Amino acid sequence: MLILRVLLIFLLGAFLLGAKLATAQPLPPTVEQALKRARIPVSGVAAYVQDVDAATPLLVLNAAQAMNPASTMKLVTTFAALELLGPTYQWKTEVYANGNLEGDSLRGDLILKGRGDPKLTLEHFWLLLRKLRALGLREIRGDLVQDRSYFEAAPYDPGKFDGEALRAYNVGPDALLLNFKAVRFQFVPDAEAKRVTVIAEPKPDGLEFSATVRATAGACGDWRAGIKADFQSKGGSARAAFTGSMPASCGERYWNASLLAQPDYVYGVFKQLWRELGGSITGGWRDGTVPAGARLLATGESASNAELVRDINKFSNNVMARQLFLTLGAEMLALPANSERSTQAVRAWLAEKGLDFPELVLENGSGLSRVERISAEHMGKLLLAAWRSAVMPELMASLPLVAQDGTMRRRLRFESIAGQAHIKTGSLSDARTLAGYVLDRHGRRRVVVMFINDANAGGGRPAQDALLQWVYEGGTTAGNASRGN
Repeated sequence: MLILRVLLIFLLGAFLLGAKLATAQPLPPTVEQALKRARIPVSGVAAYVQDVDAATPLLVLNAAQAMNPASTMKLVTTFAALELLGPTYQWKTEVYANGNLEGDSLRGDLILKGRGDPKLTLEHFWLLLRKLRALGLREIRGDLVQDRSYFEAAPYDPGKFDGEALRAYNVGPDALLLNFKAVRFQFVPDAEAKRVTVIAEPKPDGLEFSATVRATAGACGDWRAGIKADFQSKGGSARAAFTGSMPASCGERYWNASLLAQPDYVYGVFKQLWRELGGSITGGWRDGTVPAGARLLATGESASNAELVRDINKFSNNVMARQLFLTLGAEMLALPANSERSTQAVRAWLAEKGLDFPELVLENGSGLSRVERISAEHMGKLLLAAWRSAVMPELMASLPLVAQDGTMRRRLRFESIAGQAHIKTGSLSDARTLAGYVLDRHGRRRVVVMFINDANAGGGRPAQDALLQWVYEGGTTAGNASRGN
């Protein structure tokens, strides 16, 4: 009898496994052909497709394999943030006075306390300082103290990832991150005068800047090719110089760079804006915390979490994603944030949802990482869980709409899928990834994940586009077995 029961269990398991495999398709021929043309082996590809209302996947390929998801890792961070913090959560930046207020003068220090705002832009900071002026403060006879204690102090090398230390996307997280710590150089060509005016915004104290750029005739092409940029950064001071030429037909163009150390940048921008508002400050800057007895003067609030998540996913903003990731650790554990605490918060959230992702590796939550890992299957299951979540509308709206906006605005523009899929993309030198939702031509919503990790991944976009189009058309092809699981 025992042998019979074991045999029945074995046969039942084999039947269920066979049923599951029979419902899953292999890669469509159009996808396989595109991969072959790009010289990408199937072993470097993982895919997972499932109808949101189905119990089993439609397509499975190497889906259990841990892979680098690139920027699709932002889906883990943003979904967690929408549920744990709530869509209406806002970040606050506070200004305190530590000293005596006498008329329009502060005989003491002005304190800026940051709480990790992912998007404390120049405009929002200007409004906060304008509020101080409207309250009557003009002269600060002390230092600008920067309270950055909401995030744990940790060494950060902006050049570690790719050697591009001055690139804006490599800016590190900070509780008092202002304007992404970037200077935007705006190139404004004048065809008649045959010159290009270059504007630095902001132009913080500590930055020396010069430009001699000519406007030329001809097609735009690679507008940076004729410009030589000389950036010199010493932390507390920096120099930027531009020479050369650019075609006037390019119109206005922008070049972002991160040139000053974080506290020097904040102090330099503060001095610039405060001076423009008619104020003055006699002291320098220093790190510190808000002491007991300090007086709260003004508070600036960010846009809502849902709005910032939209910016993060639509435009794949790595700096904002890192800020959001650390906020999870600070808020959930009520401790100064670090990557380990934020990872702990995300893992606890996944466990509460019954999602067991043992292969998951988080470093900064943005996907700009060589070590972050998740499987295509678990990314798919995350998206299925998001579909059933109360914050599904906010997460869905944050994803780029195919052929319409964000990182998908130029893809599949003349195909029938245009406007019918919300897809997050990811790109590294050896990774091309996508994950999101497709509404197919029959009105069925499907989760789609495709990861390519290979030296030739840069040529994988046609294969990914072919998969998205296949899913939109209904997702049927010859074959009746999954591979690689």
